[in-house]
Amino acid sequence: MAIGDVSAVTVGDCTDLSFVDTGMYDTEAYGAVYLIDDERPALVDTGIGTDYERVLDLVREAGLDPEDVEVIALTHVHLDHAGGAGFLVEECPNAEVYVHPVGAPHVADPERLWEGTKSAVGEQIEFYTEPEPVPEERIVEIEGGDAIDLGDHALEVHHAPGHAPHQVVFHDPENDAVFTADAAGIYAPSRDEVFPTSPPPNFDPEGCQDDIDTLQDIDPAVLCYAHFGPVATGDKLDRYADVLDSWVEAVAEKRAELGDDAAVVDYFVAEADAERSVWGAEKADAEVAMNVRGVLRALDRREE
Repeated sequence: MAIGDVSAVTVGDCTDLSFVDTGMYDTEAYGAVYLIDDERPALVDTGIGTDYERVLDLVREAGLDPEDVEVIALTHVHLDHAGGAGFLVEECPNAEVYVHPVGAPHVADPERLWEGTKSAVGEQIEFYTEPEPVPEERIVEIEGGDAIDLGDHALEVHHAPGHAPHQVVFHDPENDAVFTADAAGIYAPSRDEVFPTSPPPNFDPEGCQDDIDTLQDIDPAVLCYAHFGPVATGDKLDRYADVLDSWVEAVAEKRAELGDDAAVVDYFVAEADAERSVWGAEKADAEVAMNVRGVLRALDRREE
């Protein structure tokens, strides 16, 4: 797929499901938004606001009009997953935005989220657009145990707060697919490799392992990664549990060795050849630096 391409999900027994490469960070195969074409058509996540028109292309490619969309289901409110919500509710006048209660205030008033994103992503902020607020009357709060009825399909809600306290994952039993948010890491289809995601300020290593356990308990046939794409589950959850554990341990060991956090960040950026081969130097270096900072922040909390 190239940036802007729309594709049906054909993994497993999935039906009524398609996705678009949103071109997040001007990078192929990094950001995906999904559409379930059912009685109540639903978007899962929105990507950053910069790319919302490509999400509308996804809707139209399915033979729908933006007015047909009834559900915008947010896995969490980090702007790479929810930054387009305010733009899309303007274009999709019959859609409601479903979000965990911890994240709902930030969807209605994204000012603090915007400032926090600037701090977390650093120079990557150049790829973002400041989010638009979603009217409170169009926000529906969801928690673990809830389900969003779409018709033949449903989005069963499972709280997964290790990555962020407002993160949920959605299970579509009809497709036996889970929309993973960031709970299963970042999948690079070109290498069939799973990379860690551990951004500040809320990354919780133990909580993230619990989120993997949640996904294992659901035991889906298909994982629909926001980063990036649908894939058969196979051993990917086991692999990510190992990747995440090794990643946190490596950062902790390097901090103990070097004694300087800036040097720790520089070390792992210099070693990020695999990430650069997938996303190019600009995105890969920024991604790795952000993830190192998230682990360092988590290690600091352990010592408090």
